[in-house]
Amino acid sequence: MARRFRHPTEDPTWAKALIVTVVLAFLGLVLILPLAAVFAEALRKGLGAALAAISDADALAAVRLTLITAAISVPFNALFGLCAAWAIAKHEFPGKSLLITLIDLPFSVSPVVAGLIYVLVFGLQGWFGERLIDHDIKIIFATPGIILATIFVTLPFVARELIPLMQEQGVSEEEAAVSMGASGLRTFWRVTAPNVRWGLLYGVLLCNARAMGEFGAVSVVSGHIRGLTNTMPLHVEILYNEYNFVAAFAVAALLCLLAVLTLVLKTALEAAQPAVRGRGH
Repeated sequence: MARRFRHPTEDPTWAKALIVTVVLAFLGLVLILPLAAVFAEALRKGLGAALAAISDADALAAVRLTLITAAISVPFNALFGLCAAWAIAKHEFPGKSLLITLIDLPFSVSPVVAGLIYVLVFGLQGWFGERLIDHDIKIIFATPGIILATIFVTLPFVARELIPLMQEQGVSEEEAAVSMGASGLRTFWRVTAPNVRWGLLYGVLLCNARAMGEFGAVSVVSGHIRGLTNTMPLHVEILYNEYNFVAAFAVAALLCLLAVLTLVLKTALEAAQPAVRGRGH
């Protein structure tokens, strides 16, 4: 008798159970358990102590700087990613492969190295250090340096979401619009932009999550000036090094809640638009 055809994913029940158990155990060990520990430590002395730590002046300054950094770097990278993806997916030009490589560069360079690059360029002994001092412009150990470092490490997220999406859509709709007399800018806003809006929003969410949680590059350029140049991750490190564990975990819990909010928005986007395909970074 001919052997019954088995689908590639039609595994025995015991194999499915084993795979699911391993996956859940791994997630519980490296993800759920650490997150639970963060919130447990934050509330170890009660909700009042956690709220007091978050409402501290230095903590509020760190929250404010984190939000300002994200509010500037995310729109910048969204605009860059949209333009870069449109150029790469819809046009042919010399240096196209080089542009793609440069967009991926922040994925290959350590964030600490990225911070050191900005110190080398804009620091006191850097290439433009003396000129900046002459014009009373401060970038390193100030908010501009933190924003620049964050822009660098989050640069690829929006572009890398949009490039494959635009390539898959092709150029037929744009060509049809142009043939009917639409200008290039009008074609972009009326045809291209609506087709990629979900991918753009998804890339923005990923970019925002990384911007708020960035530590390495920001740590190098910030100077760790309490109440001035400390973002939330840096403030958590300082509190932990001072053995102020409840305050450190309280701020870390707030950062986790922001990450969870981003995850909820990401899930909502995927539910609203099944065509949006997640990309792990």
